[in-house]
Amino acid sequence: MSKARAVIISAVILAVTLMSAQAQTAQTGATPAKLSATEQMIKDIKNPTSWLNWGADLRIRNEYFNNLLTLNRDNPLHEQDYFRFRARLWATITPVEDLSFSVRLAAEPREWMKDAGYTPMRTSPTTGRKGLDMREGIIDNLWVEYKNIAELPLTIKVGRQDLIPGRDSLAGDGWLLADGTPGDGSWTYYFDAVRLKYEFKEQNTTFEAMGIAQDPRDDGWLPTLNNQNLPQGDQREKGVVVQLANTSHKSANMAAYFIYKNDDRVSIHYPTVGDDADIYTIGARINGLLDDHWKYWIEGAYQFGRKADPRVQFPAGSSTASRDLSAYGVNARLTYQFNDKLNNQLTLSGELLSGDDPKTRQDEMFDSLWGRWPRWCEIGLYGVAAEARIGQQANLLRLGPTWSIDPIKNRMRFVSSYYALFAMEKAATRGAPGLFSNDDHFRGHLAAAMVEYTFGKHMKGHLWGELLFPGDYYEHQKMISFLRAEVMFTF
Repeated sequence: MSKARAVIISAVILAVTLMSAQAQTAQTGATPAKLSATEQMIKDIKNPTSWLNWGADLRIRNEYFNNLLTLNRDNPLHEQDYFRFRARLWATITPVEDLSFSVRLAAEPREWMKDAGYTPMRTSPTTGRKGLDMREGIIDNLWVEYKNIAELPLTIKVGRQDLIPGRDSLAGDGWLLADGTPGDGSWTYYFDAVRLKYEFKEQNTTFEAMGIAQDPRDDGWLPTLNNQNLPQGDQREKGVVVQLANTSHKSANMAAYFIYKNDDRVSIHYPTVGDDADIYTIGARINGLLDDHWKYWIEGAYQFGRKADPRVQFPAGSSTASRDLSAYGVNARLTYQFNDKLNNQLTLSGELLSGDDPKTRQDEMFDSLWGRWPRWCEIGLYGVAAEARIGQQANLLRLGPTWSIDPIKNRMRFVSSYYALFAMEKAATRGAPGLFSNDDHFRGHLAAAMVEYTFGKHMKGHLWGELLFPGDYYEHQKMISFLRAEVMFTF
């Protein structure tokens, strides 16, 4: 099946379902207060007893990108096209009040329409295979949570668990904490961790702490089905996160945090790309509503410690031995909410992440820690693979606006963005040879757009597109593209 045909099929399926959903919405009108017979049956099936809740979902994606990982169209694997079929099944048991156990299983087979550019279907740096890649099944979540311990506002959660930006206050917006498994491309994002949360409710203050122990091997802690030795990360990682947050004022929600991360290189890749490092991060953020229209978010962090990165290549003869780390980052945005029927919003975003200066003996490259996920775009995630590793964004200045609108309330959402991208340092010290000029700061212009539609309680989908017009920071200036069609079913 050709690329064009695959995308057309995905778009047609999405469009047909969209029209069907619109027709159904027009016929049914407002949602009734009482559950329909079908929804009541689903609820009864998912909650057969007061102590058991279970569910499942299926995510189908077609992703196509060109020149994104290779940054060079002369590479035979510059064009990638594949389908992803992620299925998950979960259950939560609450034997007594405030005590819960949960388990979730996940698998994501893929169908490669073009020669695969990365494991396990890649056979060499320039050769891949097409066809079905069954991959493996994994225990995606396995945790126990105990709330109100000793009748105190204390919660402890132990085991394999997710940390979701916007839901879990410890994650913030996911700048440094969101994805513990960046090596599998959003198939999973769990942390093997212990979390503690204590709420000082009268003071509107929360103290949170988290201990993390991530193994880069897919079966490092728990067994897998049909093991493929797929790396979940780049190195063995341990860490501690401590945060104190206060929400007394809507105009100034404040949080201060400390993160320690230890990286231990292991031989799971060839060549080995993992770090040996001890990274200490001190950071703070403030966000809030200035009035009915304006809201903001400002976050900054400073990093110090020691790091040995085997990917340092520029200038020639550079040492890959351990160096002192001194890096910084700032992430900010300002949003104007029109408060109209279409929920129009305009946001101006800015981000600054320090880069490694080849003229010093220190390492100044900012480390994204566990924030290696598509925070603001997919090209920003995958496009740095040849420069450092997937999602390891650094040496970056990003500025640009975003506009969002809901053409159909509670149904359709449209988002478009533009960013001007620059490098803080001309030199890509970890960059693959021949892909970076090492002589210019301008990374390029990036444009992105997404339309999302919620068909109903159990189905939603989106179409996503991005284009990067590379600047002279890169050796090759051919356009980079990313396209995705997705449908998500939830039971």
